[in-house]
Amino acid sequence: MPIPLLTRRAQRHCLLLLIVAAFLGFAFLAYLWLPELATAGTGADNIGLAGGRHGGPLEIDPHALQDKRALYGKIQADQMRQAAYRQLIDRLHLAETELVKLRKQIEVEKLKLTNLTRQAGLQPMHPEHHQQQQPAPPAAASAGPVNHTVLAMRDKVRDMMRFAWTSYERYAWGMNELRPVSKIGHTTTIFGSQPIGATIVDAVDTLYMMNLQDEFKKARDWIKDNLQFDKDTQVSVFEMNIRFIGGLLSVYYMSGDRLFVDKAVQLADRLLPAFNTPTGIPYALVNLKTKVGKNYNWAAGSCSILSEIGTLHMEFAALSEITGNSVYLDKVLKIRSILAKANKPNGLYPNYIHPSTASWCQQHSSLAGLGDSFYEYLIKEWLRSGKADAEAKQLFDESLPGIERHMLRTSDSARLLYLADVKFGRIAEKKMDHLACFAGGMFALGAHETRQSAASSSTSTSAEAFANKWIQIGARITATCRESYERTAVKLGPESFRFDSGVEAVAVRVPEKVYILRPETVESYFYMWRLTHDQKYRDWAWDVVRALETYCRAEAGYSGLRDVYSPSPGKDDVQQSYFLAETLKYLYLIFSDDSFFPLDRWVFNTEAHPLPIRPYQNSSRISFDGQG
Repeated sequence: MPIPLLTRRAQRHCLLLLIVAAFLGFAFLAYLWLPELATAGTGADNIGLAGGRHGGPLEIDPHALQDKRALYGKIQADQMRQAAYRQLIDRLHLAETELVKLRKQIEVEKLKLTNLTRQAGLQPMHPEHHQQQQPAPPAAASAGPVNHTVLAMRDKVRDMMRFAWTSYERYAWGMNELRPVSKIGHTTTIFGSQPIGATIVDAVDTLYMMNLQDEFKKARDWIKDNLQFDKDTQVSVFEMNIRFIGGLLSVYYMSGDRLFVDKAVQLADRLLPAFNTPTGIPYALVNLKTKVGKNYNWAAGSCSILSEIGTLHMEFAALSEITGNSVYLDKVLKIRSILAKANKPNGLYPNYIHPSTASWCQQHSSLAGLGDSFYEYLIKEWLRSGKADAEAKQLFDESLPGIERHMLRTSDSARLLYLADVKFGRIAEKKMDHLACFAGGMFALGAHETRQSAASSSTSTSAEAFANKWIQIGARITATCRESYERTAVKLGPESFRFDSGVEAVAVRVPEKVYILRPETVESYFYMWRLTHDQKYRDWAWDVVRALETYCRAEAGYSGLRDVYSPSPGKDDVQQSYFLAETLKYLYLIFSDDSFFPLDRWVFNTEAHPLPIRPYQNSSRISFDGQG
């Protein structure tokens, strides 16, 4: 029978109290004898010698002999007390060790019992079943792997999520993000000038997935009562889509609660004016109230950005499917049509395109921040559509030769494979960005699904060769990103890392040395684990967990770091909303069973918000057994 939670906590507290009480008792007794010990400056044997007067003979003081005998007795008693104390501590340590073993054995027996129950065709009992009348988030233990050590690792990540969330709730509730050192709210221009609860909306599906029911209910209530978009503020269309619309649709699919769809529609309708351009290519920014759109001043020639216009398709297509309103799908199909017809220099898509002429603004291509998720959404929309969107798959496949020929590079050691930016057909710098570390998982996922689709066709042999090649490429890129973590003092990766001037996978410039809680590397760990089950990916993920706890944990949440090459890296005092939406979610999934959000039923948007693959949209509700 499992030990009740209160009993287990009481046992732990009793052990701690015993240790503390023993220590305090010893300290008090030592204090009582301190005066006598202080007079023993040169040892007990010198007690009782009255110093000779200016070199005269030493005489024995008869009164000191009695003091000497008393002090010997006290010293002997003190030594006995110390020996008893050490014996007590040894026994307590032994008891604690035995208790840990007992707890592990209990977990093993519980898992054995669960497996036997399932084999017998019975439904394992959970206390929550007697309390909940409606479908609820999946229980943390319900989708767990049989390895009790991995189960404990996943529970640790869940505890980290709870800590990050409760810190935000306490110090920055309703604000966009948290400053975990200053213990105040934080906002950036991507969310506009007014607080709109970005962390709440971005993290709500993570709360649901991890079965943090009280926290989820409070988030839902805030969204219901406070999330409004009629604000005179300029926001990023891209960020509002991937974080807000993606997060709202994801938790709708899990819970079936129409509130989240209603809020997603309200926001999407206020983003639509950004598409009012001569070509239909949207602006990067739009004012939610005045409906005026514009591009960033820093973007080349005020052009639109490839990764932003190409990372709307999944959410807008899903929104049309849910609502029956084709306006959202029409907008993203227009973008797709323009990009499909455009000339691709060297087989690559440049990062900037003009919203008035649909012409490329520069010949600069990247799988980092300006281009990354465009490629990601080609393969993922093909998957989300149930592999019906053949055009998306074709465009993705056609981009791979250019990526391989022009972007993929091997370091001088001929060991590390990395992705570099390309300008006018040449490598811009021997440098890879952390943002591009997602690509390892993307390549492996695309290759795996291509192989699955061709398994029963005449092209199965060529598909197998293609899959093996790109899964290997994905693994090598992921290993390179791992190296960028390993070569720091804190075992967390820099924003960018270089492969020249005698360094490999190491940041050189000051702005490159930061770590801002990014998820891309653990995202690739997740896909590589699911597709290969190579234990090293779980091991690497656990290394990230330990590093986050050691260096990023603050008094009130988790902070980014200013210099990953310093053992005292300094905190940037920002808990990013994507840390709760992505980083912790992917870590949790790595330590979960494959049946928990399986890749053949769910596809994750670029903010790690899972959307159901089309054949399973009507059966995506999540209940206590963790099955969709």
